[in-house]
Amino acid sequence: MLSLVDVLIIGAFVVYSVGAGLRSRTQASKNLEEYFLAGRTLPGWKAGISMAASQFAADTPLLVTGLIAVAGIFSLWRLWVYAVAFLVLGFLLAACWRRAAVLTDAELTEIRYGGRSAAVLRAVKALYFGTIFNCTVLAWVLFAARMVAEPFLLWHQWLPAAFFQPVQAVVEAIGVPMTIDPASPMVWVLSANNLISILAIVAVTTLYSTTGGLRSVVNTDILQFALMMLGTAAFAWIVVDQAGGLAALPDRINELFAADRTVDGITPEQILAFDPWNARGVTLLLLAVFALQWLVQLNADGTGYLAQRSMACRSDTDARQAAVVFTIAQILLRSLLWLPLGLGLMILFPPDFGAAGPLSLLTAEREMTYVRGIAETLPPGVKGLMLTAMLAALASTVDTHLNWGSSYWTNDLYKRFFCPVVLKREPSPRRLVWVARGANLLILAIALVVMTQLSSIRMAWQTSLLLGAGMGIPLVLRWLWWRMTAMAEIAAIVASLVLAPVLLLALPATDDDALRLLVMALVSTAAAVATAWLWGPEERAVLEAFYRRVRPPGLWSPVACGLGLPDNGRRRFRVGCLMVAASATSIFCLLIAAGSWLVGAPAPPWAESRTLYLATLAAVGFALIPLWAHATMRRDP
Repeated sequence: MLSLVDVLIIGAFVVYSVGAGLRSRTQASKNLEEYFLAGRTLPGWKAGISMAASQFAADTPLLVTGLIAVAGIFSLWRLWVYAVAFLVLGFLLAACWRRAAVLTDAELTEIRYGGRSAAVLRAVKALYFGTIFNCTVLAWVLFAARMVAEPFLLWHQWLPAAFFQPVQAVVEAIGVPMTIDPASPMVWVLSANNLISILAIVAVTTLYSTTGGLRSVVNTDILQFALMMLGTAAFAWIVVDQAGGLAALPDRINELFAADRTVDGITPEQILAFDPWNARGVTLLLLAVFALQWLVQLNADGTGYLAQRSMACRSDTDARQAAVVFTIAQILLRSLLWLPLGLGLMILFPPDFGAAGPLSLLTAEREMTYVRGIAETLPPGVKGLMLTAMLAALASTVDTHLNWGSSYWTNDLYKRFFCPVVLKREPSPRRLVWVARGANLLILAIALVVMTQLSSIRMAWQTSLLLGAGMGIPLVLRWLWWRMTAMAEIAAIVASLVLAPVLLLALPATDDDALRLLVMALVSTAAAVATAWLWGPEERAVLEAFYRRVRPPGLWSPVACGLGLPDNGRRRFRVGCLMVAASATSIFCLLIAAGSWLVGAPAPPWAESRTLYLATLAAVGFALIPLWAHATMRRDP
């Protein structure tokens, strides 16, 4: 049960969030640039923290807790490797996104390519990103909210029966259990509780994000991220203390998970391992996927709300700083709190070693220890802080997807196609803002409908992830290679659409995920490159206008020379890649060194001394900081 202090903390957060939206409504109402990009006035640190808050979804710490328990710390590299994509955005592409002076990544297609094929591609991307992909992700996030809300928000005990029973009747009519325990005799009561919680959360979130636009989203993100980090730090401190202290973590793990007491056969060394030599079940194929996963995904070049935050920055330097701040907060700081917390929860709530069942059920049980820990270990006040942090994480993800999704509907569908083709007139800036606000509500309505059908769309979601793998490299190539064309991107999309169901049928097992992603990336990229070579490039006037406006790095010599401009694209690409390598190496070294020290992880078998190994990693990590920090802070001419 929640105490009065807990409720007051949650209430204070709600009041602040709604106030942030109301304070920003006047500026946001001026035009789409104010509404979707905060007038391009964001400082780098604020945009970076907003990125981190948006990816601090409420279910992510549960995912991490489950992965540590059933697959070990090394499995988290599937999340950490995305740091490379974030840093590529920072040192190579963030400034390009900002200089493009567009509102959405879909609009970029007509700036980069031109012609009818670019217009078709823009419409396809707006429909896919703004509706199919965005609403599915939003529905998944809302559905995951039940895991956080169910143990704490007991509406059937607080609300009068005259209000609660109609909600329960609606849930029963839908026939989809919205509870973490569908076998419970109270399944529909719990489902009604969760539906009310979800509706309450989205009501508050929609109110401030719809009225204040991106400016209110970012302002609330700052508080939300602070709450998340503070709440997680307090949670980790209490859990680790109750587990025996930081120094005792590895010994307790060794005691609990001895040879005859394991979770699906994983050993203590494999649980604690950061490296592939000590980790469990590492293959060359898995390492290949870990190495390429940052590239073979839909946001490889920042496409989506990361690009939106980059475009909203006040300068090119701020756009670069945003990506670096985001990477440090997302990969380094957040992980160093979750690692000891995840191990501490394993000690306080050990699994039933004699229980049998599929790994998915075991993973789900381990994930729920995170919520159980909040309920059973935290005192009043701290519990309210942590629950508020979890609700803030959810709100941050929801407000981002509402604002980002409505930008496609408004800018790329309504303004670009509906108004000139159907209405035959140019919409006013204020009318566009009101359309954007209405789009928020429609996207939310679609997501809520999708949420009720999640059990039947999992194949579609797997297909969506595969499509992302097929699009990642072509999206990066459009910035780096002058011959890339709209038809090449369309070829990659078509190849992905044809190949995805084939791969899902031919390689249905979960263990085949890695192979599916690699095959999809290889075939779709080959289709895109072949199309670009055979039918490229775009018209010279379009390429020259894009180059003059964006100044992209990479292979642009023919275009630069045609304009009589210095051909420094290759040099910018080399310097950017060097900074990506230096910063990624630095952050990963510090993560391994600090993380291994915190949890007592073993050194690789080839390291003669664990102390020397960790000291070397720390030294390399710190030594590289001046190099990439200088590049991050440098003011562009």
